[in-house]
Amino acid sequence: MAADADGDKPTPTAPLADPDVEKAAPGAAPPPSAPASDEGVTVVRSVVARWRREDLLERSILVLRALVLFFSLLAAVIVASNKHGDWKDFDLYQEYRYLLGISLLALLYSMAQVWRQGRRFSTGKDLVPRNYSGIVDFAGDQVTSYLLISALSAAIPLTNRMREGSDNIFTDSSCASISMAFFAFVSSALTALISGFKLSKQTYI
Repeated sequence: MAADADGDKPTPTAPLADPDVEKAAPGAAPPPSAPASDEGVTVVRSVVARWRREDLLERSILVLRALVLFFSLLAAVIVASNKHGDWKDFDLYQEYRYLLGISLLALLYSMAQVWRQGRRFSTGKDLVPRNYSGIVDFAGDQVTSYLLISALSAAIPLTNRMREGSDNIFTDSSCASISMAFFAFVSSALTALISGFKLSKQTYI
């Protein structure tokens, strides 16, 4: 309280403001919850991970098709050389001729695909347009796998019947060619699975 000039009435004084108390500005925006740079880093990481996954799938398919090429070549060579005179000649049995034909077909298809992928890795260009490459690969791998398993299903019963009567070099060679064709089928089936996965993830934009 302070007295006025006449000394009659005390004049009230205003309380002093506390300097330690800070007043927040009205309408101030709250700080951002996350910096915008974090979103950019997340996008870049997802893109890089996708590129690595696609590169891994491409290399896996290349290895599997090389295996199809190798095993189908062995199957074709063993069948074609399975000639030992008399009834021990693969030409006399349509099942073995069918096995030889399908092995050669798988050999040519896998050879073309290996060459195509090798060219794409080296030049960055594909012979098939990008919008159609997925369906071409998937259809080709599926057809090759089905033909190989059909050739196996035709040759196996005949070989089993022959081995029941006599076990010789002809039946052993037949079993070897069937085994190589089976490995080619497994490799081709795995390739078809990966091709189907790639086709399901393919974008057309």
